[in-house]
Amino acid sequence: QVQLVESGGGSVQPGGSLRLSCAASGILFNFYAMGWYRQAPGKQRELVAVISGGGSVNYADSVKGRFTISRDNAKNTLYLQMNSLKPEDTAVYYCNAYWTMARDYWGQGTQVTVSS
Repeated sequence: QVQLVESGGGSVQPGGSLRLSCAASGILFNFYAMGWYRQAPGKQRELVAVISGGGSVNYADSVKGRFTISRDNAKNTLYLQMNSLKPEDTAVYYCNAYWTMARDYWGQGTQVTVSS
C-alpha cells in the first residue's frame, strides 16, 4: 500500500519560513521523481518544485530563490524548505510521487497559511 504523508504545514507571517516533509512508504523511493504541488482556493493545482531520483531539480518561477526541494533516499522522505513566504504562497501543499502514468501517487495535503 502506497502512502505519502505530508507534515510541517501551518500558519506563518509574511517573510517567515516553514519546512514541509513527505514520508513515503510502499514505493521504491529512489526510482520516483518527487514533487510538491499546491492549490489555492479557487485555483488549479500547480507545480511548485520537482526533484528526480538522481537529484535534478526544477522550480516554478514564483518560488525560485525562496524555496528549496530536497530528498533523503535513505529515509524515503521529501522536503520543501520555504523561506521569505508571501501571502500568495497560501495554499494546500501536496506531495507527489511519479514513475509512470500507472504509478502516480498523491498525499492528502498540508495547509500553509501566510498572513499577518
